[in-house]
Amino acid sequence: MQKLALEEMGRLTVDEFRAAKKLPLTVVLDNVRSLNNIGSVFRTSDAFRVEHIALCGITATPPHREIHKTALGAEDSVDWSYHEDTAECVTNLKAHGYRIYAVELAHNSLKLDKDTIATDKPVALVLGNEIEGVSEVVMSLCDGALEIPQHGTKHSLNVSCAAAIVIWELFKQMKK
Repeated sequence: MQKLALEEMGRLTVDEFRAAKKLPLTVVLDNVRSLNNIGSVFRTSDAFRVEHIALCGITATPPHREIHKTALGAEDSVDWSYHEDTAECVTNLKAHGYRIYAVELAHNSLKLDKDTIATDKPVALVLGNEIEGVSEVVMSLCDGALEIPQHGTKHSLNVSCAAAIVIWELFKQMKK
C-alpha cells in the first residue's frame, strides 16, 4: 500500500472551494478560548464544505498565527464572521430559517448514534466554551441539543473533537 501524493488527491483550490456548493451548515463557536481549537474547527469545516463559521464573544478571529497553525489555510477558504454576542447571532440565524442545535449534554438531547437529526432546513451547530460549554442563554434559544454518546469516565470531549464528530454525522445525514 502506498499513500496518495498531493496531486493525486484532487483537492480544490481556495477559489474553487469558495465557488463550490456548500453543506447548509453554520458552526457557531460560543466563547471558545483555544486558538488551536478554533483552527481545528476551520480545518474540519473545510474538509466537509461547511457554509460558514460564526465566531462569537471571546472567540479569536483570523488572521492569527495560532489559528493558522491548526487551520493550515482553512481560515482562508471557509467563510466566517465575528459576532460580539452569541445570543444575537443565534437569534439572527433563527430569523433566517436555521434549525439551531447545541452540541451539549442536555435533557431530551438527540443521541448521534440513535436519533435522526432534522435537516429539512439549514442547520446551525453551537459549540461552547471549553470549561462552561454552551451558555444557558444560548441553550434557551436552541431548537434542540445533540449528544455524542460517551462510555468512559469523562463527561465531555475537546470542543474541536466534538465539532469534527458532529459535523461528520451531519454531513452523512445531509448527503443522503
